[in-house]
Amino acid sequence: MQIDALKKLFAQSGLKFTNQRYLVYKAMVEARDHPSAETVWRRVRESAPAISLDTVYRTLASLEARGLVTRVPGGSEESRFDGDASPHHHLVCLQCGGIEDFVMPGAGLADLPPEVAAWGRVRDAQVLVRGVCRRCLGL
Repeated sequence: MQIDALKKLFAQSGLKFTNQRYLVYKAMVEARDHPSAETVWRRVRESAPAISLDTVYRTLASLEARGLVTRVPGGSEESRFDGDASPHHHLVCLQCGGIEDFVMPGAGLADLPPEVAAWGRVRDAQVLVRGVCRRCLGL
C-alpha cells in the first residue's frame, strides 16, 4: 500500500499517521502467519530499534478498534492478529498454534440468522475451526 493511500486510510479511521503506526500496520499487512504482538515487535524493531513492546500493543489495539486488523482467537493464551481485513475464516492448530485462513461461501454477515440482527450491531463474523493440523498429525 502506498504511503499516501495509508495516510488517507488512517485519517478516515480517525488515526494520526505516525511512522510507528505505519511500521506496525505494514508488518501486519505483510504477515501471513497471524503474528502475536511480540512477533510484530521483533519484526518492526528491524526498522525501528527504539520502538517499545507497549507501543506495538497500543497500536494493535487502536488498529483493531477501527477494524484495520483483527484478533484471532486461538488455542493459546497469546493473542494473535490478522492484517487481512477481507472476509475470511481461520483454522487453528491446538498443538503447534499455527493459524491458516480459509474462505467459506455462505458464512458471512449476510448469511447470519435474523436473531443476530435483532441482537444489535454486528461488525464482523468469522468461523473458527480448531483441531490438529496435518503436519502435527504427521500426514
